[in-house]
Amino acid sequence: MDLGLLYSAGKDSSLAALLLDPFYTVTLVTATFGITDDWNHARRTAEAAGFDFRTLDLDPAVAEAAVDRMIADGSPRNAIQEVHTHALEELAGEGFSAVADGTRRDDRVPTVPRAQAQSLEDRHGVDYVAPLSGFGRGAVDQLVDARLDVESGPSESVPRADYEAELRALLAEREGRAAVSAVFPDHEQSHVTDFR
Repeated sequence: MDLGLLYSAGKDSSLAALLLDPFYTVTLVTATFGITDDWNHARRTAEAAGFDFRTLDLDPAVAEAAVDRMIADGSPRNAIQEVHTHALEELAGEGFSAVADGTRRDDRVPTVPRAQAQSLEDRHGVDYVAPLSGFGRGAVDQLVDARLDVESGPSESVPRADYEAELRALLAEREGRAAVSAVFPDHEQSHVTDFR
């Protein structure tokens, strides 16, 4: 079966690819609004690991609405959730037998509630697979240490190939760099540089 995995080249989506690979023909798919070309980081990582790769164009109006939401909320949480939902919906319409993401059991955002997963499956005729849904951060980190080479650091300093990076860029363009610091909490990001 062919599976499209939403792919950022971070630890979670890369580990998800490894876990799914024995069972599916996995294509790593980076969703993009076309705001930046940061998805090239994901393409290079995917190709080096031997996975097929492609991008998925998302509706730029969704990015604009997400930035409006972040500004109104003072937080990226609800906006990221809405964008992730949009990305899964778009991916489900791309002709794959199954779609997946790298959401973990202890993720605060994004999440895919059971009802949303079932609705996605029913409406698009696909299977939704969440291979990390039973794993917490500690277990993920142990598995990652065994199989992936990772570059980590503050969000602004690590190459990112996800829609959060594009939302940051759009927010900075519209409201200035200070708005990005005000809306997004400081946290460490990862970028996988190689699979072992």
